[in-house]
Amino acid sequence: MGIDLSDSSSCQPPSLPLMVIAQMKYFILSMRPHQWIKNIVIFAAIIFSCNIFQWDMLVRVVSAFFLFCAFSGCIYLINDLLDIESDQKHPLKRQRPIASGKLIKSVAIWGAAVIGLSSFFIAWFMSWSFFLVALSYVLLQIAYSFKLKQIVILDVFSIATGFVLRVIAGAEVIHVPISSWLLICTMLLSLFLALSKRRHELILLKGDATTHRKILQEYSPYLLDQMIAVVTSATVLAYALYTVAPETVQKFHTSRLIYTVPFVLYGILRYLYLIHQKKEGGRPEELLVTDKPMLINILLYGLAVILILYC
Repeated sequence: MGIDLSDSSSCQPPSLPLMVIAQMKYFILSMRPHQWIKNIVIFAAIIFSCNIFQWDMLVRVVSAFFLFCAFSGCIYLINDLLDIESDQKHPLKRQRPIASGKLIKSVAIWGAAVIGLSSFFIAWFMSWSFFLVALSYVLLQIAYSFKLKQIVILDVFSIATGFVLRVIAGAEVIHVPISSWLLICTMLLSLFLALSKRRHELILLKGDATTHRKILQEYSPYLLDQMIAVVTSATVLAYALYTVAPETVQKFHTSRLIYTVPFVLYGILRYLYLIHQKKEGGRPEELLVTDKPMLINILLYGLAVILILYC
């Protein structure tokens, strides 16, 4: 009795178009679109300079936002290429396209190079100062990937500095001065989120924490709690002082920004509740928009700022 080999479709490899589509899908996923919300701080300068309704400026800031999404996406690709072995040992990160083998390494490398270089060209065309800030951001992220993430305290400072550079980029692309208070508040709030994420990783991975991220051996839950307490207090105090500072009142012709302090305080206390009681905080970019009380608080804060500054 012979074997019928006439129908061997189940053994055929996927067609080239399907392979290309699959690689494009995994490439985009590796750029972490869900992380791009971090780049929204680029809009801080145009909001607090009262230019949000200047459409030419708004277009430039929106363009800068997408450029930083491209830059950060390329950095994520580089990180995944460097951290393949450690990601494969992580309960969640082992599912990432590069760690799982779904995305071909050469595709990730060449894709990151093309997108990165194209984005730099556009940034240079938009503004020389904006280009320099973008370049500084990318160099910082590369330094973090190779070295800074292995140095205690400097690792979280590097993350926070990345957010500060985003804020500066948003100011440079529309050529407006930026408040020192805004930079200080951004740095402190970013430190708060970075330290909270370190704490979550340490608690989640327990004995395997140092296997996944070596720098975690330099931290302990107690130490991180002490750092978080210091940064939390400093963040609220700095923002409160910013709202009543003479230069702020003079710039906006109002002292009513003080009424936005409760939103900031609630947001920080809510986040502390989530990381301590709900054991969350590993993905702050998701937590800020998936937790309903937090999301409502952010929207109310944004509405309050717009009403106070523009009405």
